[in-house]
Amino acid sequence: MKAKRMNETDKKLAQLAQEIAESAYAPYSNFRVGAALITASGNIYTGCNIENASYPATVCAEDVAVFKAISEGETKIETLAVACIDADEEPIFPCGVSRQRMSEFGTEDVIVIHKGEAKKYKFEEVLPFDNKIKFKN
Repeated sequence: MKAKRMNETDKKLAQLAQEIAESAYAPYSNFRVGAALITASGNIYTGCNIENASYPATVCAEDVAVFKAISEGETKIETLAVACIDADEEPIFPCGVSRQRMSEFGTEDVIVIHKGEAKKYKFEEVLPFDNKIKFKN
């Protein structure tokens, strides 16, 4: 994947994602993740991962940010930044479920922050084969 050029808004999202990761509730994995997104209307929403002793009940940071945006009436996500402040070796991309959820709301770009370095990618490269099922009425 080829990284795209980042603008000032992208840099702000990357910074916010890293900052909100500090608020993550991750007592089981110590794997703190933060996300920040901007919608088509220009509003910014953040989220952090929230773990649970019943691990399937854990919610990803990206999902928290998306849930907040949608619950406020947003319908289009332009860019989402994600940062795992505890990742060692490799950058952490959103999981498959989060990527599919992001595709539902037209996400255009994803910014991945690893060890303080942010890289921006086209969403279709991050999730090349999203599920675009069309239901019949």
